[in-house]
Amino acid sequence: MKIAQCWDDGVTTDVRLVSLLRRHGACATFNLNAGLHARERQFGWRHRDVEVWRLGRDELREVYDGFSIANHSLTHPHLDGLPIDAARREISDGRTQLQALFDLPVPGFVYPFGAFDDAVAQAVREAGHVYARTTRSAAAGVETRDPMAAEPSCHFLAPDFWQRLERARPGGAFWFWGHSYELVDEAMWTAFEASLARLCAEPGVQWCNPADFYYGEDP
Repeated sequence: MKIAQCWDDGVTTDVRLVSLLRRHGACATFNLNAGLHARERQFGWRHRDVEVWRLGRDELREVYDGFSIANHSLTHPHLDGLPIDAARREISDGRTQLQALFDLPVPGFVYPFGAFDDAVAQAVREAGHVYARTTRSAAAGVETRDPMAAEPSCHFLAPDFWQRLERARPGGAFWFWGHSYELVDEAMWTAFEASLARLCAEPGVQWCNPADFYYGEDP
């Protein structure tokens, strides 16, 4: 089974997350907003009364070394609420800056807040992305009919996570997503590592980039 995971927003808890991923040999894609990273770490917001900090721009390459990067727009607005020219800039400038920063192709896009319309989806396609992920969960496995409205299998904290994995098994593709800042205590980190180990022990597991679901390999 092909399994993909992706994590949004470029926050400091990703440092701990990538350490776990490397320990277990699991690939992942990190969805970043190039315009929101100052040179040094900065406070972003609070989640469940825990401070969330964005990584500093100067550490991004080191933190995400060996992982895939996707575009999450330049500054994380509701794209469907912007004039289309402004939305195009958010999309294209975000991709351009990430490719320059990482010196890597950035084929994927993730809609901030999962919000998009037909015009935004077309702008994402025109900017050179090969898929764009929504926040909707597919009925089973991964919904691949429209790459610009890609539906993952579920959020990593979905209460039916393992049932969804079983439903995805016939199609051979499973894709989960989330934010590392949602792991707010040691019990949650321990549970996630146990889940990661279980996924890695899946017979024939192949960790992949979400682009693989649409084109077979990274462009």
